[in-house]
Amino acid sequence: MAAGLVKKFFIASMLMWMAPLAAHYGFNHNLLPGLTNLSPHAMTLLSGFVAVISVNIVIAFYIYMAMKEPSNKHQPDPKFLTHAKASVYQPTGEPMESLKKQE
Repeated sequence: MAAGLVKKFFIASMLMWMAPLAAHYGFNHNLLPGLTNLSPHAMTLLSGFVAVISVNIVIAFYIYMAMKEPSNKHQPDPKFLTHAKASVYQPTGEPMESLKKQE
């Protein structure tokens, strides 16, 4: 279970790094046809805009994959729950500050 989550996180992290670089490189090296008649200033702005959009697409895809995970799949450990409930109901002593005030 955890290996699948780590794999999804790793893939999304790599795509967030590679997608904007690939978009920027593709625009600046004329790998996309029909963009040769743009000025260098317009080319830089367009490549930056597409790089930002590509990162947002990767983030949206990662959020979609996370929301698609079944919520009933993750159950807490029963032993941990038992100890946690027992620790809540244990009586505690007076705080140290109140004991110092009484002295």
